[in-house]
Amino acid sequence: MINGKNKFITFSYDDGVTQDKRLIEIFNKYNLKATFNINSELLGQPGSLVRNGVRINHTKNNPEDVKYIYDGHEVAVHTLTHPNLVNIEDDKEVLRQVEQDRVNLSELVGYEVEGMAYPCGGKNCDDRVADIIKNNTIIKYARTIDTTKSFELFGDLYQYKGTVYHHEDWDLLFDMGKKFLDLQTDTPKIFYIWGHAYEFDIYPKRWNLFDEFCKMISNRSDIFYG
Repeated sequence: MINGKNKFITFSYDDGVTQDKRLIEIFNKYNLKATFNINSELLGQPGSLVRNGVRINHTKNNPEDVKYIYDGHEVAVHTLTHPNLVNIEDDKEVLRQVEQDRVNLSELVGYEVEGMAYPCGGKNCDDRVADIIKNNTIIKYARTIDTTKSFELFGDLYQYKGTVYHHEDWDLLFDMGKKFLDLQTDTPKIFYIWGHAYEFDIYPKRWNLFDEFCKMISNRSDIFYG
């Protein structure tokens, strides 16, 4: 329970792309909070990628802009250069990718970064990698790309699963949002939404859809937004 509340909503977005600025405008409009997971050695790099047959911008924010862009939200580790940590056999390199990113980001934002999201798709974490992070850094949690489609708190903080991936199923996102608002509970429940801000550009109308979703779930007296 936090501030007498048992219902928690949080958002988590990866890669530190320029579309984060537009996303943060929506969050700030509705007093919502999010975590942004950043690769510090890729900051400032231009780029693009193709998703669903659409080429979209994948340019990273400049390092000198990180502090003000993400002010009021959490900045977290996404590794230095976005490798799949499971495929790195050298434990020291796994640790360097995580810890040096954490140190770099802490210097940019002016506070101790303590969160993380694993990079890459597919199998992007395992017990070995999670134990390296847990036992050798001050990181307190690391989010995977897996989802539970449930409001129950997931037990393993170092292989943490979100509730939904926003780009996967918009009908599910809105349906779960309505169910969460109606939920009455005496035990902690979490609605944990994650994705990438650049994905909204695949179908631009989804920016407006997400604005509607954020308006719907915001400013409820029985929910802690963090």
